Amino acid sequence: MGDTITRAQLAEAIYQEVGLSRNESADLLELVLNEITQSLLKSETVKISSFGSFSVRQKGQRIGRNPKTGEEVPILPRKVLVFRPSQLLKGRIREGHSDRANPPATPTNPPTP
Repeated sequence: MGDTITRAQLAEAIYQEVGLSRNESADLLELVLNEITQSLLKSETVKISSFGSFSVRQKGQRIGRNPKTGEEVPILPRKVLVFRPSQLLKGRIREGHSDRANPPATPTNPPTP
């Protein structure tokens, strides 16, 4: 299993790539995460191009089973967060590389032998 990426690491990556100060990078990350959260709380779908979409789905009540006793128990209705990756992200995962580690071959970036 891979490592876990933290908020601090994401903010540092923004700092390294964009050139904002560390505080501005952390603030930008918080702003983006808060916007996503607020949209999801309003049951809006959040689509991030080339990445995927987040949405909230309502699940109805159903009957479940206690795995220890086999007893049937009701599972109450609830909301669940759903993430659907884009086809591009699925392809990148399947190929096992990121843009930074192995950029695709282009005329300005030919493959190395």
